[in-house]
Amino acid sequence: MRPLSLAARMLWTLVLAVVLLTAFVGTAMYVDARDQSQQQAAKRTLAVAAAIADSPVVRDAATRARAVDPTTALQPYAVQVTRDAGLDFITIMAPDGTRWTHQNPAEIGGKYIGSIDEALAGHPFTEETAGTLGPSVRTIVPIMEGTAVVGMVAAGVKVSAIEVATAGRLPALLAIAAVVLALGSLGAFAVGRYLSRVTRGYGPEQLGQLFAYYESVLHSVREGVILVDGKGQVVIRNDQASRLLGIPDDDAGSRNYPPRNDPRRPAPRSGTGLPAPLPTLGSLGIPGSLRELLASGRTARDEIHLTGERVLVVNQEPAVSQEGRRGRVLGAVATLRDQTEIEALGSELQTMRTLSDALRSQTHEHANRLHTIVSLLELGQTERALAFATDDLRLSQSLADELVVSVDEPIVAALIMGKAAQANERGIRLDAEATASVAGSGLAPADLVTIVGNLVDNAIDAAAAGSTPRWVSLEIVEHEGSIVIEVADSGPGIRENETDEILRFGYSTKPQTGHGRGLGLALVKRSVERLGGSLTVSRRAGAVFTVVLPRKESAA
Repeated sequence: MRPLSLAARMLWTLVLAVVLLTAFVGTAMYVDARDQSQQQAAKRTLAVAAAIADSPVVRDAATRARAVDPTTALQPYAVQVTRDAGLDFITIMAPDGTRWTHQNPAEIGGKYIGSIDEALAGHPFTEETAGTLGPSVRTIVPIMEGTAVVGMVAAGVKVSAIEVATAGRLPALLAIAAVVLALGSLGAFAVGRYLSRVTRGYGPEQLGQLFAYYESVLHSVREGVILVDGKGQVVIRNDQASRLLGIPDDDAGSRNYPPRNDPRRPAPRSGTGLPAPLPTLGSLGIPGSLRELLASGRTARDEIHLTGERVLVVNQEPAVSQEGRRGRVLGAVATLRDQTEIEALGSELQTMRTLSDALRSQTHEHANRLHTIVSLLELGQTERALAFATDDLRLSQSLADELVVSVDEPIVAALIMGKAAQANERGIRLDAEATASVAGSGLAPADLVTIVGNLVDNAIDAAAAGSTPRWVSLEIVEHEGSIVIEVADSGPGIRENETDEILRFGYSTKPQTGHGRGLGLALVKRSVERLGGSLTVSRRAGAVFTVVLPRKESAA
């Protein structure tokens, strides 16, 4: 049997509470109505008894009671007043309690049943007691002649009559109780429906299990998970997201999902004792392009973003509640996957492909020239074949010798040779000049390959789109203790409004070709900033990219 949902439990609890509250209120109202009826009866009996005690006829009859039987004069009077006042009985008696009048004539002359001490002391009082007519509420008032008590008047209403009067108010009380019950039940039903909607019909045990599962997933997945609401506030992020985004563990936002070894870590409090406000994307220092994506809430599939020293692959989906037909957008959930190592391997693979393409191109050229030499030898043109081979060797070796001498870092030299062959295959002349000592700069060859390789690749693409003559120029020089790398091309150049945008991740002047578009210059910028350098863009014949990198010993 499926356990009751949280909404159902709350609904039945509220209904029971409403029923109990209605019963309590109804009982209280009934008791109050009965008390009011008794109070009204007491006031009425007091007023009637006091009026009779002050009547000259009654006082005169009580004063002359020893000489003249007062019953003859007072009995008809008492019966008439009882009827007119709507009381059940009026008894006029002597100071010793002997009845002069009674509703039942047979009781005249008998002793009054009840307390008369207060009246004998000259004070009127009200009591509830049982007499000859049954339980009643009665008021006894002394008949005074000067300071002497010459008689007493007891006016009363039977308890049964009071209960009948109270019962007459029951329909109104029941109607009020029914209205309270109906309104309370409607309120409980509305609360139950709301809870059923927001909890999706789950019970507290199921919600606890789901929370435990979700927490385990958040802390066990290798991807970073971050949830941003519609106001740009970070609602949830796991440990991996904090690590990938470089957010300190002691940041106030870490309370959203504390480390797993402290799942009950209390939320930080503000100075007012209230929970601290949620951190915003800006306060956490999330980079611009990723911050824009998270704030937009749009759907993203395998987008690459740069954050400090990391390359992240980001997927994002809007978080939509199930309220109503269309639902309500609560924010967005993004997953972050570290792609730094893969991009580094991809860069190295691209370098290897460049060298491979260069070797393939050179092999093709050498095969053509070898066929030419063989043909000359077959035709007996020995001297011309020797001269052709010598000139070909000199031209092929000149660039290699020049690079080996000028570029003292073998990896960079090999990269430039490969790029030169690649450019030559596309009909572009690559001029390379290096006067700075790259090997002694303290810069990692991998960083130089990333910077030089991407800049030259972009320059070759730009030159290929320009008019002839097509060329690319690469200079590596030293200036004021820094390594300066300048790459220029003969392409169409960069428009003025693109100077700042071209260094932003994802921006490209080339047509969309799939993964990696707009990544090259962003990787260059990231590497340059990490090394403490600068990257500037200017215009000459085409575009000119200038990178200034401080030597490690100078930076230290």
